[in-house]
Amino acid sequence: MKVIDHLRNANKTLFSFELLPPLKGHNINGIYKTIDPLLEFNPSFINITYHQEEIVYKKHKSGLLEKKTIRKRPGTVAISAAIKYKYPAVDVVPHLICGGFTCEDTEYALIDFHFLGINNILALRGDAPKGFRAFIPEKEGHPFASDLVKQIINMNKGHYLDEEMENIAATDFCVGVAGYPEKHIESPNITSDLTYLKLKIDSGAEYITTQMFFDNEKYFSFVKRCREAGITVPIIPGLKPITHLNDIRSLPQVFNIDIPEDLVREIQKCENNEQAFHVGVEWAIHQSRELVKFGVPVLHYFTIGISENIRQIAKAVF
Repeated sequence: MKVIDHLRNANKTLFSFELLPPLKGHNINGIYKTIDPLLEFNPSFINITYHQEEIVYKKHKSGLLEKKTIRKRPGTVAISAAIKYKYPAVDVVPHLICGGFTCEDTEYALIDFHFLGINNILALRGDAPKGFRAFIPEKEGHPFASDLVKQIINMNKGHYLDEEMENIAATDFCVGVAGYPEKHIESPNITSDLTYLKLKIDSGAEYITTQMFFDNEKYFSFVKRCREAGITVPIIPGLKPITHLNDIRSLPQVFNIDIPEDLVREIQKCENNEQAFHVGVEWAIHQSRELVKFGVPVLHYFTIGISENIRQIAKAVF
């Protein structure tokens, strides 16, 4: 089933979560161990992130540096297929990014998903490569997520890159995009950010999943601004519970988000990560319950490879 159909048919707030592919060299069992404890809460869909190549430098004994390009978390397509067939009651939503893809690479990836019977895509531009300050598109790739959305929608209409192809089979993807309650780090202001978000929706995206936030007022305000800007699609809140003491420093740096003073004070009282983990669960439960009262279509959790905290939150909320 498509994500948009889940949202239209729901008579209550749904549950979903996001997974990271395992590190290169690891097997898929870690993915299953993350999923299995969460099945009792009937997740409607599971997102699988996509990670582009990184540039690393290997130092030799001679002192010379060797530049290498690696992918630390490959396997999004294969993992999506494995989850689809191991857990047939749950739909899978692979991420597809602009970074590292030419338009032709994108078309091949979409063909693979189409052949696998996967008809949901979360279309993202992707972050700047590690060590770079700005996003760099491929020479023949997409610079913006809205361009990626347009390519997917064109394939849904039976329009491929090779215009001379005959007997074309149209795809049937449901496309979601990302939204930023506290604005994207590269946007000069919130108004500009909403302009680009609306362009993604006008290009054919059917729903929005937000970046994590820890203050629900940020989400409520974001939804209000979206509606005022003419964005009418469902807006799914993305949540990530605090798990480590250092999260109050690292998360704002990485994701350009604020952490409320009350939460920071509670984490600073903690003597170890175990206590911080508990505080994170309790805060997320409070967030989740308030969002359910607000009437959100789905509560979507970023697991980052950990499911025990999500299990505790889901048990208290669903």
